[in-house]
Amino acid sequence: MSWPFALSTFQFPLVEHVGTALASPAGDYLRDPLGAFQTVLAHLRDLVFTWGPIAGPALAVATTAAVIARRRWRRRYHESLVSDARLVTVLAPPTVDPSGAITVWSNLVGLLRPSWRRRFGGQPHLAFELTFTDDGVQIRLWVPGLVPPGMVERAIEAAWPGAHTRTTPAKPPIPTASAAGQRIEAVGGELRLARSEALPIRTEHPADPIRALLGAPVGLGPHERACVQILARPVAGHRVTKARRAAKRVHAGSSVNLVGRLLDVVTPGKTAKPSSSSRTPGLDRQTSLESAAQDRAVVEKLRQNQFETRIRYAVATTVPEHATTAEIQAVREVLRGRGHAIASAFAAFSEHNYFRRIRLRQAPVQVLAERRFGKGDLLSIPELAALAHLPIDEATPGLQRAGAKAVPPPPGIATAGDLIKPLGLSDSGHSRPVGLHVADARHHLHILGATGSGKSELMGRLILDDAEAGRGVVVVDPKGDLVSDLLMRIPEELGEKVVLFDADSRSRPPVLNPLEGVDKARAVDNLVSIFSRIYTSSWGPRTDDILRAGLLTLTAMSGTPTLVDLPKLLTVPAFRQRACDQIDDDVLRGFWSWYDALSEASRAQVIAPLMNKVRGFLLRPFVRAAIAGGKSTVDMDEVLNTGGICLVRIARDALGMETARLVGSIVVARTWQAATRRARVPQRQRRDCGLYVDECHNFLNLAYPLEDMLAEARGYRLSMTLAHQYLGQLPKELEEGISTNARSKIFFNASPEDAKRLARHTMPRLSDHDLSNLGAFHVAARLVLGGEEAPPFTAVTEKLPPAVPGRARAIRKAARINTRPPVAEVEPITPGAAAPTADPRRAA
Repeated sequence: MSWPFALSTFQFPLVEHVGTALASPAGDYLRDPLGAFQTVLAHLRDLVFTWGPIAGPALAVATTAAVIARRRWRRRYHESLVSDARLVTVLAPPTVDPSGAITVWSNLVGLLRPSWRRRFGGQPHLAFELTFTDDGVQIRLWVPGLVPPGMVERAIEAAWPGAHTRTTPAKPPIPTASAAGQRIEAVGGELRLARSEALPIRTEHPADPIRALLGAPVGLGPHERACVQILARPVAGHRVTKARRAAKRVHAGSSVNLVGRLLDVVTPGKTAKPSSSSRTPGLDRQTSLESAAQDRAVVEKLRQNQFETRIRYAVATTVPEHATTAEIQAVREVLRGRGHAIASAFAAFSEHNYFRRIRLRQAPVQVLAERRFGKGDLLSIPELAALAHLPIDEATPGLQRAGAKAVPPPPGIATAGDLIKPLGLSDSGHSRPVGLHVADARHHLHILGATGSGKSELMGRLILDDAEAGRGVVVVDPKGDLVSDLLMRIPEELGEKVVLFDADSRSRPPVLNPLEGVDKARAVDNLVSIFSRIYTSSWGPRTDDILRAGLLTLTAMSGTPTLVDLPKLLTVPAFRQRACDQIDDDVLRGFWSWYDALSEASRAQVIAPLMNKVRGFLLRPFVRAAIAGGKSTVDMDEVLNTGGICLVRIARDALGMETARLVGSIVVARTWQAATRRARVPQRQRRDCGLYVDECHNFLNLAYPLEDMLAEARGYRLSMTLAHQYLGQLPKELEEGISTNARSKIFFNASPEDAKRLARHTMPRLSDHDLSNLGAFHVAARLVLGGEEAPPFTAVTEKLPPAVPGRARAIRKAARINTRPPVAEVEPITPGAAAPTADPRRAA
């Protein structure tokens, strides 16, 4: 085949294809562009006239339905967020870690849901709020109900050690309702990124960046409030991809929004932004460096986890409903000035990007109260942490800070149970009960706390738990409030076990004779030791000798010895002669021979120091009836061994300081004697019991060293709870004994001086600053666990259960029946009346 023939054969299909292309719409456009365009418009016009009446309404209905459905979905979703929402109030620690905010928001990235749940169920958001009043500033986090309880609290406490969180039901940051005759005036706005969200704001600051923000609302009036609200939610997927596309456009120099890109298309002369590495002649070096720095900042921002954020602020006050226009305008000018100051504080974050102000379309107070979150600006975690963090400055005015840091209980600390004494609730992380094992309580408990700190509440709960569990308890209360609270709450079925000594009651009290007992020499030693320790400043060897000889003589006589007989023994020769006839001890006989050989004046002189103390003691009708009223009607052995409840209410204003100390010390001595008699009972049969002594330094006046007493008490299963207010109340020996042998410690708020000494028990987890800054009902505890001292922790004590009306009257009535005295002694005590006697030998 020749070449011409082959070429002619190939040209026929080519011509055919060209002809077909020219006959197509593209060919029509090439031959006649205007005519082709008019043809297209004609076809579109025909379609509109043909299908418009059908497709138009359908499209409008579909669009309306989609808009309504979307609005309803958003409304229902927001309702699900608001339902059970809560406010977490954050109390800043004394020293704030600057990196704590980054840690918090990094942990809160865990709120991010899977992509399918975000698409169909939405992504919950948080609101970091700074609320300003005339009292100061409060920092809160609004947490929707969809977020698991405790998650945000734990993140905050972990990021800022020492911070406290307090969770309450959610409420508006600024009240939306005013008092009668008042109405709310408010101004506010939003702050949005002025440039592309791919560009970062400033995150490195030489000082705390929110210092200016905290100072802007200073000087608010009593009815003025201000709030800065930062809404934030973690994002991923499409939202971050969109930001990266915007970053590419920023790098290329094109617009990042749709309108700008359309304008770029129709605007001639558009040129791409050269890269920082370009060597284009004539490019300004400063511009090149700036572009390079901006590119690096964009890359660095987009490498971080992202939060979508929106910032709002509002300032509000109340004005009378009938205020004039001029008055309202003046108020609004003041509010507008405060709003300007708040918005201007965000200028500190300007760098590659900055914030611009946008007016709120709705009422600012209502917008902040709803906490709705549509679309926002992307911020990296360092950017968000720079905006939303605890103030770093230690001297921030008006900021309420946490006193002591919250320390969680160590593993193994008891929670609740039959053999666990309740102490309170942990205040770190998820709140749970904390308690002390009954077996560990035998190592004794030392409680230090000022009046009003919650010490009596704690002791009351421990006593009620012992009583309900059937463990015997003896309570010595020198103020009276503790016993009064117990009487209103003791179960009525336990009334038959109650023994009540009440110095304020006009009914005859039970009798607890300190000179009774099998070991009378020991009883005398205890009583002499009590007198000598209470009156140590005016006590001498001769007074000690006379008291000891007199008490030993009374215990050697037939019948029931009482302290009422002591003055008669020293002043009535006939009574003294009858007593000497009944003693066989030659030493005692020698003492009384010497005593009788003294002249009347000499005897009066040597017994005067003792008589003024004994008479002052016996001249109190309550004391004379309860301590010297004859044979005891209270058996301390039975109280300890059968789950009895002995309540000793010896208010110092009713008896006086020294008399109250004497009575309380006698009760403690009798309790100790009953505990030591348990040595005859096999150890496995000894029931746990407790001795609770408030203001313990007044009543630990026995003849034995305290450390020996505490060590032996554990073997007798007597757990002692010793409470007082401050260390200065304890003599040195007593302080050392309690510090060493009362091994479980619970400290309420302490003075700075005491805190330095007490911190030896709690370091390094709790410092002296923590101990001196504990709040009310807030304790630092270091407990014995399994016989070993566990690390210290903090907790919050619980209040007593509500008082039962009429319960105290019923318990008092049952207590009178339990310790009913002989028939001859049932008449009530009246001030100044002499105590009746049932012992015929004392009538002589």
